[in-house]
Amino acid sequence: MESILIVDDDVNLSNLLAEELSEAGYKTACINESENVLDFLKEKVTDIILLDLNMPGKNGFQIQQEINDYPGIKPKVIILTAHSDVKSALTSAKLGASDYICKPFDFGRLLASIRRIINK
Repeated sequence: MESILIVDDDVNLSNLLAEELSEAGYKTACINESENVLDFLKEKVTDIILLDLNMPGKNGFQIQQEINDYPGIKPKVIILTAHSDVKSALTSAKLGASDYICKPFDFGRLLASIRRIINK
């Protein structure tokens, strides 16, 4: 069973996504504070991270860079953002994000992205 880590300061959205993804057959976990991501990755194997760009503390780009620099297994990252623009989409691609999805998003679109990444 693939595992998905949801990193978003919106607790309600994180919990809703976790519930929906669990029902779709994925193992899920949520982190609502950006500083805790690497600690989590040191303890748990994660296949995909759903990463919000705009969070208090470290932003999504900083977290993505830390993931890139982390010596362990690197999960795939899907960026989720309510404040999309071309520059942030390009930056996320340069940092290696597997997808960039704008909020509000269609859950079916997110699920299709997750499946595509897993099947690569």
